[in-house]
Amino acid sequence: MRDVTFGQYYPAQSPVHRCDPRTKILFLIVYIAAIFTAKNFYGLAACAAVFLFIALLSKVPFGSLLRSVRGVIFLLVFTAVLNLFFYSGETVLWQWKFIKITREGVFYTIFLASRLFLLVTGSAILTMTTTPVSLTDGLESLLYPLKLVRFPVHELALIMSIALRFIPILSDETGRIMNAQKARGADFETGGPIKRVKAVIPVLIPLLVSAFRRADELGDAMDARCYSGSKVRTKYKKLTFALRDLWAFLLGAALLGGVIALRICLPALI
Repeated sequence: MRDVTFGQYYPAQSPVHRCDPRTKILFLIVYIAAIFTAKNFYGLAACAAVFLFIALLSKVPFGSLLRSVRGVIFLLVFTAVLNLFFYSGETVLWQWKFIKITREGVFYTIFLASRLFLLVTGSAILTMTTTPVSLTDGLESLLYPLKLVRFPVHELALIMSIALRFIPILSDETGRIMNAQKARGADFETGGPIKRVKAVIPVLIPLLVSAFRRADELGDAMDARCYSGSKVRTKYKKLTFALRDLWAFLLGAALLGGVIALRICLPALI
């Protein structure tokens, strides 16, 4: 649980950290659109090149970015196995009864795994280079037009910020509870998968109690500070765009345009 990196902020002095949070959110949207627009490995290679460039520019350790994939490793393996054994193709490499592995299935499995990997690690860069407060301010600013239809933009942004902040807190709490139960003789590391799942069940009750207690304490703290939602609130820090944000917009536009051009000019995956 100590390896959970999604939702954690990594402090550093880099151009990515200094970018406006609205720019980073919009760039992530464009980046995700480019990933799902790509229909061949050339498009994914362009997305991977941009990801590597931003990762190096952000000065975030690659180990932390790779650990962010651990949360979806089961989904990654599950989708890979389904596509590997049940994807229909013409060139059969191995077959046993109704299960077969085709050359097209292997390519499609690698393609989907690469897409999911780039998606998760790219999203992790946003949370690791942006503080929860900045992320809330950026999201609220982008959703400001919805206030015209009386949509609770500030409350929604606050909820998302608190949820992101609670991810590492609950991860640390889970680790402490498991260590306490290990000291009392609990075994979480031996046995089959079913036994391990049953051993984790006693951890859920104190974890839920701790989560509700923290939520109650947070509500009392906000009430003690006279928090009243979005009514007559001002900003201590004003969000402003800079030249680096313009370069980020140009990079995102170039990425999406290049992926679309590669999709049109080059053949699809299969």
